[in-house]
Amino acid sequence: MTTLIHFFLNVGLPHFLILSGTLFFIGLFNVLAKKNVIAILMGMEIMLSSVNINLIAFSKYTAAPMLNGHVFALFVIALAAAEVSVGLALIISVYRKHKTVEADEIDKMKW
Repeated sequence: MTTLIHFFLNVGLPHFLILSGTLFFIGLFNVLAKKNVIAILMGMEIMLSSVNINLIAFSKYTAAPMLNGHVFALFVIALAAAEVSVGLALIISVYRKHKTVEADEIDKMKW
């Protein structure tokens, strides 16, 4: 029990970098491998979350105790919210026109 508590008290920058890298590659795999547009959008959100973890971790573990990483993370969160709202609006519009959300079947981007 004390070993587990000791482990959680000694979480450092490498642990956050490993977590962030893992999340980024999971998101990248979703973007590259999935055909569903909603799954692709979710993969992009996972990648943005991994970037936020990196920003906060570097802000905490670097020498200068400033809030630059936190401010950038808030900016990324706002950007992700805007991206999701625009992306879902586009997906709904495409679904109304083509009756599918599969990226391979949506090949008519012309008028």
